[in-house]
Amino acid sequence: MENKKTSLAKNKTLKTTKKIFGVLGTLLCSLILVVIITGSVFVTAITVYVMNFAEATDDYVSLEDIELTYTSQILAPNPDYDGTNDQWQVYYTMSSAGDKMVWTDFEDVSRYLIDAFVCSEDERFYDHDGVDFKRTFGAFVNIFIPIYGNMQGGSTITQQTIKVITGDDARNGVEGVSRKIREILRSINTENTYGKDDILEAYLNVIYLGRAESCNYYGVQSASNFYFGKDVKDLTLAQAATIAAINKDPTYYNPYRNPENNKGRAQYILKTMYENGAVSSDEYYQALADLETLEIVGDTTYSADGEQITAQSAVTSYYVDATINQAIEELMDIYGIDYDSASSRLYSGGYKIYTNVDLNMQTKLEEEYKDDTNFQSYELQEDELLSAFICMDYEGRVLGVIGNRGEKTSSRVWNNATMATRSPGSTIKPIASFAPAIEQDMVTWSTLLKDEPIDLAAAGSTEKNLFPNNYSAYGDDDPHWTHKNMTVQKMLETSTNTGAAQLVRMLTPSYCLNFLQGSLGFSSLVQHDDGGRSDAAYSPMTVGSLTNGMYLSELVASYQIFGNGGMYYGYSFINKISDKDDKIVYEFDPYTIKAIGSDTAYIMNRMMLQVVEGSDGTGKAANLDTVEVAAKTGTSENWENLTFVACTPQYVSGIWVGYENPDVIDTSKYQSIAKMWKNVFGEIADAGTVKTFKGDSNVTQLKYCTKTGLIATADCQSTAIGYYKNNNIPDTCHECLVIDDNAGDD
Repeated sequence: MENKKTSLAKNKTLKTTKKIFGVLGTLLCSLILVVIITGSVFVTAITVYVMNFAEATDDYVSLEDIELTYTSQILAPNPDYDGTNDQWQVYYTMSSAGDKMVWTDFEDVSRYLIDAFVCSEDERFYDHDGVDFKRTFGAFVNIFIPIYGNMQGGSTITQQTIKVITGDDARNGVEGVSRKIREILRSINTENTYGKDDILEAYLNVIYLGRAESCNYYGVQSASNFYFGKDVKDLTLAQAATIAAINKDPTYYNPYRNPENNKGRAQYILKTMYENGAVSSDEYYQALADLETLEIVGDTTYSADGEQITAQSAVTSYYVDATINQAIEELMDIYGIDYDSASSRLYSGGYKIYTNVDLNMQTKLEEEYKDDTNFQSYELQEDELLSAFICMDYEGRVLGVIGNRGEKTSSRVWNNATMATRSPGSTIKPIASFAPAIEQDMVTWSTLLKDEPIDLAAAGSTEKNLFPNNYSAYGDDDPHWTHKNMTVQKMLETSTNTGAAQLVRMLTPSYCLNFLQGSLGFSSLVQHDDGGRSDAAYSPMTVGSLTNGMYLSELVASYQIFGNGGMYYGYSFINKISDKDDKIVYEFDPYTIKAIGSDTAYIMNRMMLQVVEGSDGTGKAANLDTVEVAAKTGTSENWENLTFVACTPQYVSGIWVGYENPDVIDTSKYQSIAKMWKNVFGEIADAGTVKTFKGDSNVTQLKYCTKTGLIATADCQSTAIGYYKNNNIPDTCHECLVIDDNAGDD
């Protein structure tokens, strides 16, 4: 009986259990059906949404039209270039608003760096079509259900690149979902349009890699330059991992400010590279060891091949200043834009400005201009004398420039060599009167002129001033003319004003002015201004008493003609400019002008040589030991400006001194202007490999009679050497013929 009761109880329990599981099964099946139906509706709705969204979305992103702030670079010829190393080196980097970005091509990036980014940011980069859906699904779910404490990154390298380029980075809510869909569509389309290397190149150039020293660094090249002082192609494995580590959080992992945080992330990256087979075991462990002693440079110093080749300071050099100013002017002309627009474009457009600078020369000049003894006759307590210097070659390439004395303490400051116009004094004589007169065959080397003033009224001029002789120390009204005959050559050697005035009278002041403007490129001269002033007059064309003065840069450029056969090339600090795509947008192509014949040029060269080597030359203090110097001194009215322009076989250069507010220069306190030139530049010039100027086949060297200026005969008692055009040789002297009065007597 008891067993029967037990059996009935068991049957009852079994029936109850079956009933419960039946209900649960029905509920579960119903729930599954509800989930399936709901999911189908959701997926259908999402599909319809995405399709409609896709139709309304611009899903094309052009990697060619990336609009970012690129760092522009000023480049200098490598002084040590030998055909096997880099021809150009970075001289200065420039960018707007403290942003630095230097574009670099994919093939110029270290393979270590590429692998570091791929392994740590998107290890399936080479396998997916723009979207890694496994990671994307996790990120998508995390928007609604925050499983992770921090946002789980689902973006591939392609998606990150799209995000930076478009600036579309909404993260939360409906807008976050919409952004993600846009990003997916754009990434897939981008992968269908571009190759993996193209996408990686864009990515490596646009990513933000930290801020330091008031600058934001974008792209791996600028980061490499700043953090390690080297080109991105030369990074070690440890350095590559360090830069790649920054990307996860450019503040927290900044190696400059938070080196320990960065090192931990870099170790993780090295591990992922090793696990993915990107580096060997030896490379991995060596890089881990290198991380322990890694040094962060934290400067914009640029190095290559393990050698530091140039250092950029906070203060630009005068050469960099002049280069930037010229580059802005060139961009204004190229694009037809105003100054501000051109300046903005230059600083943020990723241009490369290739300069003509001689870095060794520029450095030497900068040092010499810090030395007051190069200017002073003795130590002065107060010395406010300003100065400027510029040097170029005979095709107009500016090699060095200094805008003032002392150490430069600010960038983009006033440059007396390129911005100031001052009276050139007698340095105007070779270009305004002597060379044109010889070119027109009006005079020769030995033509005799009398040292006396011309009658301005008779010459048709209304000018009242006379031309004081330079022997009168401060332009005394009593010039003490000698009233003696002097050769044209001697007039130039001694800088006698009366000779220049007579040549201007022969040529006419208008001709002289037109020659300077039309053949030698002077921009500051005045034909006629609103005040009735004109440089087409005797005083301006004879002794440089110009309305506005001349730029030292233009004055020195005009002297090219005396060392290159009479050719004028203008001048340029810039060799060429290329844009961020390496397209050449400007190249120095001088408007070559045959200003004077090669014969005139060589005769003038020999005349100016006597300014330095002649017994009465005003520039004797500039004489060098081994190299010829053909030059001219210049002193303005009242001795307010002193100028010296010199031609050596390899260089044409010039120096100026004066005060900010023109005043008399007390020459007892200062060395002669020729000596200043030698102090500053003599060592450079004397080291030139070419020692003498090349002659001209159209010029003949002959003896002339100093009494008549004609070609000497055996009867001439006093002779000297002169240089003459083959087609304009003076007559032979007959005045010195000795006649025997007793001839014919018994």
